[in-house]
Amino acid sequence: MKVLWIGFSLVLLLIGCSPQNQPVDLSKGAWLDLTHDFSEETIYWVNAEPFKREGSGGMTDKGFFYAAGNYSAAEHGGTHIDSPVHFAEGKKTVDQIELSQLNAPGVKIDVSARVNTDRDHLVTVEDIKTWEAANGMIPEWGIILLYTGYGSRWPDKKAYLGTDQRGDAAAKDLHFPGLHPDTAKWLVENRKFKAIGIDTASIDNGQSTDFGSHVTLMTANIPAFENVANLDRLPSKGFHIIAMPMKIKGGSGAPLRIAAFIPQPK
Repeated sequence: MKVLWIGFSLVLLLIGCSPQNQPVDLSKGAWLDLTHDFSEETIYWVNAEPFKREGSGGMTDKGFFYAAGNYSAAEHGGTHIDSPVHFAEGKKTVDQIELSQLNAPGVKIDVSARVNTDRDHLVTVEDIKTWEAANGMIPEWGIILLYTGYGSRWPDKKAYLGTDQRGDAAAKDLHFPGLHPDTAKWLVENRKFKAIGIDTASIDNGQSTDFGSHVTLMTANIPAFENVANLDRLPSKGFHIIAMPMKIKGGSGAPLRIAAFIPQPK
């Protein structure tokens, strides 16, 4: 077993390597799951097919226990990835996103104080620059996570989305924060990053009708992670993100298992 653990640690160490970053020893530190469970409580867009699962377990006539189930859901719901093709024709589908684009040092930009006074807050360039003034410039080819505090409202649909109604007509009642399209454009033009995530249902805020942040990011082949969990437990920087979506061929999105590795303090 010790040999297997050493081998596994070596694999993780190699995963943490990249031309832009120092190797990360993923055997010394703690993992933090950033994924909400998928269940009947999982939050989906108001007009999307929700998560459904049927199945049971029991003893067979052969004397062993067996459990299996069937599930179905929309591509976009729960903790998930938006692949670039979601809002940009001809850009990457889920299966075309390289693993290296989903594996990188991460930063957490905390805008929760702004959201406390404006639930429709759009993350501004000023918010980004304020974070950088305190933490240094966003590292090249990292993953940016936007922390609004909305994860604490999960899975209360009305508190999280602004409405618990379903259907196209409910979209007008969506209220939650997101990334300002001008900020998305500024990031694409001024910073080099692999992906961006947020602890709300969309990288655009709930009242958006043109989804400008989606369009800008995904035209640049940058995926977005939505409904990311447990961002309150992350530091501002110094952690590593590994995000593994279901590999749906041609998919515009997919369920996502995303985790952060927080190294032990030296």
